[in-house]
Amino acid sequence: MDAQWLTSSATTFWMVLLSAIGIYIALLVLTRLTGLRSFSKMSSFDFATTVAFGSIIASTLLSKNPPLASAAFGLAVLYGLQYTVSRARHASPAIQRLVDNEPLLLMAGREVLHENLAAARVTEDDLRSKLRLAGVNDRNQVLAVIFETTGDCSVIAGDDAIDPWLVKRVRGAERLAHLVRGEDCPPTRP
Repeated sequence: MDAQWLTSSATTFWMVLLSAIGIYIALLVLTRLTGLRSFSKMSSFDFATTVAFGSIIASTLLSKNPPLASAAFGLAVLYGLQYTVSRARHASPAIQRLVDNEPLLLMAGREVLHENLAAARVTEDDLRSKLRLAGVNDRNQVLAVIFETTGDCSVIAGDDAIDPWLVKRVRGAERLAHLVRGEDCPPTRP
């Protein structure tokens, strides 16, 4: 048995400590410069960037490769890319459509949209779980369930009609025509 798998030297502990302090400072400074959106899950791009941040931080803490300076630079590059993409998404609907996934309707009222479940690779068990987590105790309470761009599910429940603004650009929103306040359900594309 190789004891190196179970032990570390004092030097290793000091290097982990210094790396942790250094990468923490880099993370703090970069987050202050670019804003808290850096850790949001508002789009799939944001989520992927957050995972990459975690990977860089973990690699820096537990290995000498990448060195602290390279890891801090890598974080700065990711922060810069995320900032640039978020600004571009805000400025251009075309870039927003290119970068973001499209929300997908999974339930219209009590009707389960099996074709959309299949497209999202969500099972009925997954859907039931999300309904329970949202406090739904009867399918008649459901106005809509939407698979969001981040992979989360939003459950809209209640007795009232849905505000059309809430389902704007949701693929399949036309299936909510009978539940949406106003004359017509909004189009599914911008």
